[in-house]
Amino acid sequence: MIFGKKMKIVMVPASEVQLTTVEYDLGEFKAPRLTGLSLKLSATFISSPFIGPLITSYFRKQNNIDQMLRDTVIPEPPMFKPEFLPPQEQEVGVVNLEEDEKPEDRVELASRCLPHHDPASIPNSESTCFRYWKIRDYAYAYRSGLTTPSMVAERVISAVEGCKNITPLLVSFDPEEVRKQAAASTKRFGEGNPLSILDGIFMAVKDDIDCYPHPSKGGTTWLHDVRPVKKDAVSVSRLRSCGVVFVGKTNMHELGMGDTGLNPHHGTPRNPHDPQRYTGGSSSGSAAIVASGICPAALGSDAGGSIRIPASLCGVVGLKTTYGRTDTRGTLCGPGTVEVIGPIASSVDDVMLIYAAMLGSSPADKITLRQPIPCLPNLSSNGSSTASFPLRLGKYTKWFDDVNSPDISGVCGQVLTSLSEMHGCEIVEIAIPELQQMRIAHVVSYGCESLCSLMPEIQNRKFQKLALDSQINLALTQSFTASDYVAAQRLRRRLMYYHMEIFKKVDVIVTPSTGMTAPPIHPTALESGESDLEVTGNLMKFCVTANVLGFPAISVPVGYDKQGLPIGLQLIGRPWCEATILRLAASIEQQWNVPKKPAIYFDVTNGK
Repeated sequence: MIFGKKMKIVMVPASEVQLTTVEYDLGEFKAPRLTGLSLKLSATFISSPFIGPLITSYFRKQNNIDQMLRDTVIPEPPMFKPEFLPPQEQEVGVVNLEEDEKPEDRVELASRCLPHHDPASIPNSESTCFRYWKIRDYAYAYRSGLTTPSMVAERVISAVEGCKNITPLLVSFDPEEVRKQAAASTKRFGEGNPLSILDGIFMAVKDDIDCYPHPSKGGTTWLHDVRPVKKDAVSVSRLRSCGVVFVGKTNMHELGMGDTGLNPHHGTPRNPHDPQRYTGGSSSGSAAIVASGICPAALGSDAGGSIRIPASLCGVVGLKTTYGRTDTRGTLCGPGTVEVIGPIASSVDDVMLIYAAMLGSSPADKITLRQPIPCLPNLSSNGSSTASFPLRLGKYTKWFDDVNSPDISGVCGQVLTSLSEMHGCEIVEIAIPELQQMRIAHVVSYGCESLCSLMPEIQNRKFQKLALDSQINLALTQSFTASDYVAAQRLRRRLMYYHMEIFKKVDVIVTPSTGMTAPPIHPTALESGESDLEVTGNLMKFCVTANVLGFPAISVPVGYDKQGLPIGLQLIGRPWCEATILRLAASIEQQWNVPKKPAIYFDVTNGK
C-alpha cells in the first residue's frame, strides 16, 4: 500500500490495494498514564507557549501522526463529510417511516413492528428472574390503571435523590419540573387521550443536548454561561411531542473528549454493575441511569463510540445512527461530520421506539446526502427471526480477537457461531486496510471540529477552567494545521472506498463493542482527572469506524466476563441500513441477553 524512500511516502491509490493481502496493523497511541501531580505538570507544560509545541510535536512524531499527515502523498481527494451512494436495493422485511410525519405517528407505526407484548411477562416484586421494565410495560401499566406517571415520578425523584452520594448521574435536576410533566401525562391518561406509547416515559438527556429549561454545560463548569439554552434540541422536541417526561441532564466526560466518564467537576458516575469501575463515556450518565433502572431510555451523543462504549460497559443497548439520519441542531456538537445523537435503552424494542420518534435529518442534509426513506424491521409475528433473512456477517478475525480479555472474544465468537448454526447467517472473513490511519483520521477530524466550536471561549481564557485531561487534549488539537485536517479527509475517502468494497460481500461487519470490559477507577483520578491512552485505545478500538465513515452501528449486550462485567457486541451496517442491524440485534438479544440485576439498581415501578 505504501512505498517510498526516506521521508517521502506515496500511497498506492485505494482502488489498487489488494484487500486479500492486507496485514493487520492497528497501532497504539503511545503516551504515559498521567494522574495527580504528573497530570498537573503535563497540563501546565503543554499549555506553555514555549514548551507546549515541543511536547505536542514529540507526541505527533512518536505516534506517526506527522508521518501520515505531512510526509505522505495521499492520492485521493478529500471527503469533508461522509458521502454515500444511495442504496441500490431496499432492506428486506421492513416498514417505511416518513420523515415528515408527526413523531407520534411514527412511534405508533414503530410499535406495530414489535413482537407481541404479553402483560403477564411484566416483572413484579414476586418475579424470580431479573428483567428491566420496557416502554410497553409502562404504557400497559398506565392504560390499565396499575400505576400513573405521577406515581412513578415520585419513585424516580426518590431514586435520583438516593443515588446522589453513590453515583452522580444527573448534573441538572428539578423535581418540581418532573412532577409538572408527569402530572400533565397523568391527566392525559385519565382523559383517555395519551399522546403516544411514549407518553409518561421517563428519559434523561446528555448534558451536551439542549433540553429546556435545563442548562447545557457539556460537562464543564462554565459553558452554560456563554451558551444559554432557549429551547429544546430538535431530537428532544420530537420526543416531547410524544409525551416523554424529561428527568434532567446526565453527567458526561467533559466536552465528550474522553471515554471513561471521568469528570472531576461534577463527580464520576459509577458503573451500576461494579461501583468501583467506570461506566464508559462520554455518554456516561445516560447509560448508567438506564442500567440502574431509573429511566427506561436516555439520549446520548456519539463522536467516537460515546453511545456504544458506555452502553456496552453498562450492559444496555446503544444505537449510533447513520450520519445525517438524525438532526443535531440544538446540541454542542453542531454541524460536525463525526457526531450524531442517538438512543440508549435497556432493550432493542425501546431503542426502536425512541429512534422512530427522533429521526429526521436537518434541511441541509436532506439536500446533500440523498437519503432513502427511513425504515424499521418488521419484528411482529413472522418477522422477528434472522432465519427468514439470513445475513452475511463480516469478521476480521485478527481485529476481532485483539482484546485484552479472552472472555470478550470468546463470548462474542460464540454469538457468531450461534447465528451461523441456528439462523443460517454466513460468517465471511474480511480484511480492513489502514486501521491505524482510521484512528488518526478520527483524532484529527473530531479534535479540529470540537476546537472550532469552542474557539471563541478558548480565546477568552476559558481554557484554564477545563479539566486537566481536556486541557491536554485541546492543546494537542491546537497543534494540528489546516493541511493536517485536509489530509485526514483524504484518508476518509480511502477508508470509505475500502469499506464500501467490503459491503459488496457482507451485510454487516461484526466486532466486540470494546476491547475491554469496564476499567477500574483509580482513586487518585477522581479529584484531578486522568489521562490513560492504553485504556482509551482499548475502549475505542472498534468504534471510530462508524464515526469517521458515518455508518450506523449498535451495541447489544451478549453476556458477562468472569468478573460479572457486561460484554457488548457491535454491529456495523451499510449506510442508511439501521433496520438491518436492529433486526440482527433483536435476534441476538432474544437468545443471548440474560441480564443480571446490577449492584446499583432502583425499582421505580415498585418503589424498591
